[in-house]
Amino acid sequence: MMIRTFMNTFSCFRRSGVSVRSFLFIPFLLSSVGVFAQFPLGVGRKIEQPKEIAVNYERPKEYTISKITVSGVKFLDPNTLISVSGLNVNDKITIPGERISTAIRRLMEQGIIEDVAINIAKIDFDKVELDIHLRERPRLNKFVFKGLRKGEIDAVSDKVKANKGKVITDALIKNIQLTIKRIYIEKGYLNTVVQIKQISDTIRANNAALIVNIDKKNKVKIDDITLIGVNELPDWKVLGKLKSTKIKAPLRIFSPSKFIPKKFEEDKKALVDYYNKKGYRDAQITSDSTFSTDGDNLRIVLNINEGTRFYYRNITWTGNYLRKTKDLEAILSIKKGDIYNPEELNKKINGIPQGDVSSAYMDDGYLFFNCEPVEIAVEGDSIDIEMRIREGKQATINRIILNGNTKTSDHVVMRELLTKPGQKFSKTELIETQQTLSRLGYFDPQKIEPKPIPQADGTVDIEYNVEEKPSDNIELSGGWGGLQGFVGTFGVIFNNFSARNITNLKKWKPLPAGDGQRLALRLQASGRFYQTYSLSFTEPWIGGKKPNSFSVSIFHTSSDNRGYQKALEKQYGADYASIYGGSSLYSGYFKNTGGSVTYGKRLNWPDRSFSFNAALSYQRYNVDNSYFIPGFQKGVANDLSVAFTLSRYSLDNPQFTRAGSQFTLSATFNPPYSAFRNGTVTDKFKWIEGHKWMFDGDWYAPVVGKLIFHAKANMGFLGKYGGRVDFSPFGRFILGGAGMGMQNSMNVGADLIGLRGYDEGVVHELSMAEAEQLRTSTGSVTLSRMGGIAYSKYAAELRYPVSLNPQATIFLLTFVEAGNSWGSYKDFNPFKLRRTAGVGARIFMPAFGMIGLDFGKGFDPIPGISNRGLKSFTFSIGQQIR
Repeated sequence: MMIRTFMNTFSCFRRSGVSVRSFLFIPFLLSSVGVFAQFPLGVGRKIEQPKEIAVNYERPKEYTISKITVSGVKFLDPNTLISVSGLNVNDKITIPGERISTAIRRLMEQGIIEDVAINIAKIDFDKVELDIHLRERPRLNKFVFKGLRKGEIDAVSDKVKANKGKVITDALIKNIQLTIKRIYIEKGYLNTVVQIKQISDTIRANNAALIVNIDKKNKVKIDDITLIGVNELPDWKVLGKLKSTKIKAPLRIFSPSKFIPKKFEEDKKALVDYYNKKGYRDAQITSDSTFSTDGDNLRIVLNINEGTRFYYRNITWTGNYLRKTKDLEAILSIKKGDIYNPEELNKKINGIPQGDVSSAYMDDGYLFFNCEPVEIAVEGDSIDIEMRIREGKQATINRIILNGNTKTSDHVVMRELLTKPGQKFSKTELIETQQTLSRLGYFDPQKIEPKPIPQADGTVDIEYNVEEKPSDNIELSGGWGGLQGFVGTFGVIFNNFSARNITNLKKWKPLPAGDGQRLALRLQASGRFYQTYSLSFTEPWIGGKKPNSFSVSIFHTSSDNRGYQKALEKQYGADYASIYGGSSLYSGYFKNTGGSVTYGKRLNWPDRSFSFNAALSYQRYNVDNSYFIPGFQKGVANDLSVAFTLSRYSLDNPQFTRAGSQFTLSATFNPPYSAFRNGTVTDKFKWIEGHKWMFDGDWYAPVVGKLIFHAKANMGFLGKYGGRVDFSPFGRFILGGAGMGMQNSMNVGADLIGLRGYDEGVVHELSMAEAEQLRTSTGSVTLSRMGGIAYSKYAAELRYPVSLNPQATIFLLTFVEAGNSWGSYKDFNPFKLRRTAGVGARIFMPAFGMIGLDFGKGFDPIPGISNRGLKSFTFSIGQQIR
């Protein structure tokens, strides 16, 4: 609204020695010079005019400003306002005149003042005192959103809450409207209407609230995309490159149809890039148009000029004095007649370490190397490329800068670095160091950023920026287990423990941390029926100079079923307990106590990803009346063994792996006691003997976009020394379910392997002896606990990430899986497998580790088992190796 400045003039003179008092009221603008002020909200109030001072408008007079005051303000600084007005004490001004109107205009232009009036407070001959009277615009106190659900209100409020406390202006309201519209445009609601109304706050002075009415309208979908000029490539392939701009279809679930201008621009660029990769160097989208259709949807028309498809002809090299041309040609591996692809060319020049041209130089210290491909001739559909190389000088690493490790000690990170001061710069070692830091598990893999900083003297500083993430896991659960009573579990794994700070109470948060050691404690009990305890400690750099690890662990497990008989009698009566439980199945116990020490060493050959471990372990089994361990119902068995493990680990991220592999081959040997003594039937398992071989392999590779392919293979074999001693009843392979087992003696002393889609431990191919044992048993020996002496399992998955937040990494997967176990090598057939397929999800939370839920369907039912051995849902906790 326009507020016109007007001036009322009247005068009152007293003569005969009486002083003259004059009045001048100057409102918002002077009408004599045509100055106006524009207000976005409300109507400016009129400021009352003093009436005893007057000025003659017809005869402007020059005055000297003797004093300037500011009135009416509560939050603004008076001195700043005077400075903005341009009026200063001792300035000469004409009243009425341009200086006054200019001062008012300058104050109004700040956008934070609602009303302005300049009053003459006093005139003393040729001196004048001025008072600048203002009314401030209110400040934004709160928002009131209408037309949205609560969840939407929270999301919108987060985007605009930074405006609270600011002065309400036209620009502020416009920005809020645009911000809210942008939120819904990015979701496909292109026609969203946002209306804002200001209301005064009756409690807080000079404050106001904004009532925001939001009408999203309907989401704008795409009815059709018309391609004009597409001749060389199929339409479906071109449309497929518009990842976020899809035509609406009934079965489109994961990429619903919606039009988002920003995504549309990204899709157009991606489409041109795709043409370029296919050799269409000059391809371009000449125009694009959108048309509204019925129902407020859109139709898109794309005019595409594909151009000519180009091919490489001659590739020449200049400036390469340190590397031979034929060697560089072999690395580049582009031949005459290949499709011209600038993106692929750049990757082979500055791409993956150890496979590109830049690594051939940078791995030898030539950090300042540069290779620029230049098109020197274009004839017909052929292009000649000249590779112009500037080799530069070798760079030596000057110093290492480490930022962001607030919890982990510097020496823990520094000892993992492959880039050391004094060494020549190496691109490959820089990338491998980034992967090594990621595998530690202490830092967010997405935030690890190595940054070379060249120096003027030809050296280079390397700055590593990391961000700590929670790395400890806690397991805490409890429940009521029927006859077992209360079942409780407590487990904690400190993956970044510090033993040297145990005596420093200031470092306990809740335990001392930062030295990269691993401490794990787990307790589980269900009264006297089942108890297990384990404790382990690992030092990854024993001695602190080399990456040689040392681990020690101890454990004890006790499963005493003798209490079941009394529990059954108490609950169902003596007769029922005798019929249901008998006197044997629920009257035995199983105890297993042991420990191990392990020494590990990282290898530099064949590459740095290999490692070797050697472990010495001892276990003591004490069994009485147990029918769950084939061939060993009662007695004491001792298991002394040495194990050797060779492994290679090159995964880029342990939580959600995109690329890399891990392979493990292990062999465990018991001493051949039977070669030195005559064994009898009663003591043949007093000292366990034999050998065991295990292989585990995982391989990951990106498919397209974020979709990841994961293939795995697992197998294991038990062996014995000749025919004098049977296969060990312990350490056999139990296949099926999640591979986690249950809380009883049935799974103790065995390797549990998961197979989704089947019940726990039921996947087994019976040998003739086992079938006979099962047929003649009283029911106490179950198929699910026979255990195999050999097994194999294969799986393939497609994984897609939903969230890569280190606080909660979530991804979905679909899988096919097959496996089996055998009780005899005569029956072993690696192609006779139980097959299954399904879908699943994984959630990784630092405090609890990996949590998995799978829905699988088994295709090969197991006869003679209730439910045919099938199980749809499988729940798992922790990273499943097998």
